[in-house]
Amino acid sequence: MALYELNHIELRRGTFCLHIEQLLLEADRLYTLHGENGSGKSSLLQLLALLMPPRRGGSMRFAGQGVAWQARTLHRLRQQITLLEQNPLLLFGTVEENLAFGLKLRRLQGRQLAQRIDQALEITGLQGFKQRPARELSGGETRRVALARALALKPKLLLLDEPTANLDAGQVEALERFLVTLPGQGICLVVATHDPAQPKRLGGEQIHLRGGRLQQPKGQQQSAEQARCGNA
Repeated sequence: MALYELNHIELRRGTFCLHIEQLLLEADRLYTLHGENGSGKSSLLQLLALLMPPRRGGSMRFAGQGVAWQARTLHRLRQQITLLEQNPLLLFGTVEENLAFGLKLRRLQGRQLAQRIDQALEITGLQGFKQRPARELSGGETRRVALARALALKPKLLLLDEPTANLDAGQVEALERFLVTLPGQGICLVVATHDPAQPKRLGGEQIHLRGGRLQQPKGQQQSAEQARCGNA
């Protein structure tokens, strides 16, 4: 059974329309999302993160549950999905305090809170960063801390928007080596990228967007219907 299933979904942002006839995301898989600027990558990530509602009609299911755009349902589902933006912001304070913020909102405390933070820092190679001031980190370090903060929440679905943009070659290689291990940790990972070579390096399955539509996504089904946006 798919972790996430979208059928006949449309999302409008100004004059742009994202039209998803069908998209299936399986649990514990890595997907690369690519396409030209303006193809709809960020819009699709926002939709998957349940931050932007689609037009009426169509259906979305996550973890076997239909998505209803009601506050209580959305809150419960959003706790299982994490979106990491291209330029993540860290809070003032230490790295530890940044990781603790979201966990405290989930009412973790004491030993459980500390263990979750230590585990996230360890798997991202940031063991010595706990007391570092977050605002003094380099760009690459900031992204790693933001990733650790996301992983500490243990999402079922992790969405990354251009996670290696503006990093040097060594940082890109190290981050890619880490990302490919996440499906083995029980996470479905979607990586949006502008790098045409990155999907091949990361492996997994590819989602290709062009003009707001899926273009022959590997390992997934897509209807042949080409209804114009707005007619569904």
